[in-house]
Amino acid sequence: MPETVLILGEERMNKSISALKKDLSLIRTGRANPAVLNGVSVTYYGVPSPLNQIATISVPEAQTLVIKPFDKSILRDIEKAIQLADLNLVPINDGNVIRINFPPLNEQRRKEFVKEVRNQAEAAKVSIRNIRRDMIDEIKKMEKASEISEDQMKRETDKIQKLTDKFIENVDQVAKEKEIMIMEI
Repeated sequence: MPETVLILGEERMNKSISALKKDLSLIRTGRANPAVLNGVSVTYYGVPSPLNQIATISVPEAQTLVIKPFDKSILRDIEKAIQLADLNLVPINDGNVIRINFPPLNEQRRKEFVKEVRNQAEAAKVSIRNIRRDMIDEIKKMEKASEISEDQMKRETDKIQKLTDKFIENVDQVAKEKEIMIMEI
């Protein structure tokens, strides 16, 4: 029974790490990253469609994204959707493809992005700690219901703490890697 609490808690903690990685992928670094456009939706034949489903997005150079739609008639719609997405990106439409140039980040902007990374990492840590609290509450309920002994409750609590420490360390590592990418010139 305590094993299921550990397994479910570990799954929830993994989801927190995945969510952090997804959120961090949206933060700009000095390089072009197609993930920045993941939230862009284009109206295609009256249906809002994700940009990556109606066009190929490539990175021919470190600071340039090229968007080549499968249907050239929607170039203007794609351009408009990128501008409306409020990503601070300027799409350049040449009639065949759309190019987006990523200007190099200045030091102040890099520091702002690092601060944002740290805030998101802290939010992920809070999420993991909340999961730990829920897991410990479950173990305490089992002990109160006499399903497990007090000694077993202490052992399970120690396991939960070790699991939490491992995931907190993982969050720190993910955030540190993203900070290094942002500060790279």
